[in-house]
Amino acid sequence: MKYIKVPHAFVLIYSIVILAMALSYIIPAGEFERHENENGTFVVDGDSFRFTEQTPVEWTEIFRVIPAGMMDAGSIIFLIFLIGGAFGMINGTGAIESGISKVVSLLEDREIILIPLTMLIFSLGGATFGMAESTLIFIPMGILLARSLGMDAMTGMAIVALGAASGFAGGFMNIFTVGVAQEIAELPLFSGMFYRIIIQLTFVAIASFFVYRYGKRVQHDKMKSYVYALEQSNHQEAYSFRTFTMRHALVLAIILAGFALIIYGVVKGWSTGTDLAAIFLAMGILSGLVGGNTPNMIAEDFIKGAKEVTFGALIVGLARCILLILEDGTIIDTVIYAVSSVLDGLPATIAAVGMFLTQFILNFFIPSGSGQAATTIPLMAPIGDIVGISRQSVVLAFQMGDGLSNYLFPTSAILMAGLSIANIPYEKWLRFVWPIMLSWVVASALFMVISLWINYGPF
Repeated sequence: MKYIKVPHAFVLIYSIVILAMALSYIIPAGEFERHENENGTFVVDGDSFRFTEQTPVEWTEIFRVIPAGMMDAGSIIFLIFLIGGAFGMINGTGAIESGISKVVSLLEDREIILIPLTMLIFSLGGATFGMAESTLIFIPMGILLARSLGMDAMTGMAIVALGAASGFAGGFMNIFTVGVAQEIAELPLFSGMFYRIIIQLTFVAIASFFVYRYGKRVQHDKMKSYVYALEQSNHQEAYSFRTFTMRHALVLAIILAGFALIIYGVVKGWSTGTDLAAIFLAMGILSGLVGGNTPNMIAEDFIKGAKEVTFGALIVGLARCILLILEDGTIIDTVIYAVSSVLDGLPATIAAVGMFLTQFILNFFIPSGSGQAATTIPLMAPIGDIVGISRQSVVLAFQMGDGLSNYLFPTSAILMAGLSIANIPYEKWLRFVWPIMLSWVVASALFMVISLWINYGPF
């Protein structure tokens, strides 16, 4: 099967930077007035737009804007690096891998509990530390587990991948998506958490239903497997489960205590990006020491974790360049005015669902959650101000649109790497996943509508 080759995300975003620079010569300049609301956030006055004198951006800025964008987004970039490094220290202890393996092995013969519970565990990874690349190490374990239950590789892949995707899309404490988006939208960090937990549990329940039903069908008739030929030629080696030790249990206790402290801070309203980074660093260092790693090993794990988020961190800075160009050319408000004028004639519910679908489709081109947030939220947040959609709902549209489609589009490196490990052709995966994805999309649209009904906020 041949696929259209999509440009690298860096190439695509830099092309948008160049396009924005060219548009500063074409699009009329304009601006809204902004006022500070009761929460201290500057929001757009929808009735104040006026055209202004054209201020096109000089072409010499095409390179100068890159370091400027990186510096402007510096606080977010370094937050991503620090938290990525902290999770590197935690992963270096092996506690998460061995803990998941332990739970799975204890429930190995009770698939009616095992499948949804395992998917829930992986969803917690997706919802907290943005479990993405790290899911790849669990795919062989998931496939072995599924086959031991008389199911197939597709079931095993889905348990791991769709479990993590459910949490990533719910993202009640995902700093790499929700955290970045809320920072840009000037929302309190991780505000609106409890509604996102409900969303996450709903996504897990939907995925678990489909995966369990498919697995039972294969269990009863092997020929109903979408990868029947693969199963017939299967010579998979046994997966080596890591032994769960007392050190691992103590590390998991540290992680739970850290997340409890973060949630407490969110509820009390004092949790900031600096607090968050400090708590994660403390979790990482303490986990490394309790897990038996030397200071040198902990430092190496920190660097490894930071390396794994380099792509997402740098793309945030690159995406910020688009905003700087639009602002320097005084055309960002003109774009907002044009889009909001179209949406303003629609019911708010349709506009909100449209925002979600837009983010869902954009993930085909920008398969980085933090990069997509940095690219779209600066435009979507003020559009929401004008058409009556809260900024929290704007972030919700982004997180669901980005998180769910990560396991649909072939531009997702994580999906394609996982399918390669599982030896599953993309077209077979697409046949399996489309009804789940459709159900997720319908549920997401309903959650967007409900968010308007409940005035999902704080603003």
